[in-house]
Amino acid sequence: MEQQDKNPIRGRGASDNPANRFEGKYVDYELDEETGEKPAQDTKLMADDSKEILSKNDSPDIPFTYGLNPYRGCEHGCIYCYARPTHEFLGFSAGLDFESRIMVKYDAAEKLRSRFASQKWNPEPITLSGVTDPYQPIERELEITRSCLEVFAEARNPVGIITKNYLVTRDIDLLSELSEYNAVHVTLSITTLNRDLARVMEPRTSQPNRRLKAIEKLAGNGISVGVNVAPIIPGLTDHECPQILEQAREAGATHASYTIVRLPYGVKDLFKEWLEQHFPDRKEKVLNRIRDIRSGKLNKSEFGERFHGEGNYASQIRNMFNIHVEKLAMNKKERGLSTQHFRRPQKGQLGLFEM
Repeated sequence: MEQQDKNPIRGRGASDNPANRFEGKYVDYELDEETGEKPAQDTKLMADDSKEILSKNDSPDIPFTYGLNPYRGCEHGCIYCYARPTHEFLGFSAGLDFESRIMVKYDAAEKLRSRFASQKWNPEPITLSGVTDPYQPIERELEITRSCLEVFAEARNPVGIITKNYLVTRDIDLLSELSEYNAVHVTLSITTLNRDLARVMEPRTSQPNRRLKAIEKLAGNGISVGVNVAPIIPGLTDHECPQILEQAREAGATHASYTIVRLPYGVKDLFKEWLEQHFPDRKEKVLNRIRDIRSGKLNKSEFGERFHGEGNYASQIRNMFNIHVEKLAMNKKERGLSTQHFRRPQKGQLGLFEM
């Protein structure tokens, strides 16, 4: 029975619901009486009544001050996701809860318009979202992110978008409007080009070829777009970096960045269990490579080191990335977004009638 509890769950990254590190509680999902296995968990949505719509960041190694997260928790289910432990602040688990118990900011657009309308707001770029994906599957139905983009376009406040989902192309009309004022940049994160690997590692994201297609479609509409080779997983996906860059460039990406996998708190155990389930023959190689770039640990949170690691192997990855970026003529122009066309919207619906 214990072994069955650790079987992969179709359509989910995690197969367990480890104890919340703050509360020490372990709340697992019941096994199916007939099969003795865990059933696929339905996604449940809950209203997020956070007072502030923008999250302020003061980390010295993150290049933006404000982020907007329409959702907390992410149905994409990426097993390596560094944001999983944030769900523990809400009383949930970093495991299955993170990808099946989604907090939704239904009034995000209304609060964003109020923020922009306030004389206290000095226009500056906002990242959408910086923690969880703004285009995760439920966005297709709820359109919370789209409603926020309508406010960004109305105010012409610059926005940077990071996603793994082709769904971003749905909003090309609004992105094109922002692009006219140099007020938008979109980044598609691509971890692997291997469909089978992506299916078990990031089960509800768009497949890699769809993300490349999204880059092509955005670039074809004149929208600034780049690729984030992220996260690079040493011993599992690092060899794919050159090919990801080449295909993204061919699709129209002009900018590129990368990060190396981060495994904070309970993500370490979830990731180790996932390797045991899907790649037992590579498990120790991958973990040892990660330790090699994290000073013997599976995670280091120090500023300046957490994204790219340190040591010889981290240097090899950095050099490989830089050589190919230079070869492909990426990152040749500034990606700065403009605030000069910002216009303060009116609160409520009056702003819709402005000329």
